Amino acid sequence: MALVITDANFAETLNTDKPVLVDFWATWCGPCKAIAPVVEEIAAEYEGKAVVGKCNVDECDDAPMNYNIRSIPTLLFFKNGELVDRHVGVIAKADLAAKLDSLI
Repeated sequence: MALVITDANFAETLNTDKPVLVDFWATWCGPCKAIAPVVEEIAAEYEGKAVVGKCNVDECDDAPMNYNIRSIPTLLFFKNGELVDRHVGVIAKADLAAKLDSLI
């Protein structure tokens, strides 16, 4: 299951030697609903190898603003706490897995 990421735990979530994937989403967003099962599958498959989390933009102000989130879903990829990649919109599971694999 994907980690629930909030403004309060965002920095702590990035403090790991594993790659981190953050899905910025909202309950009213159709494309976010479409990608949600893929993100959950990736979270399960990469458990122990990567941190996969979801940040609800309606419940968080700082993280979306700090990372200039203007459209959702937006997926951010971090390595060693640094932003290394971003994807806006729906993405195929194989492409998402390939992006994470490149960071492991």
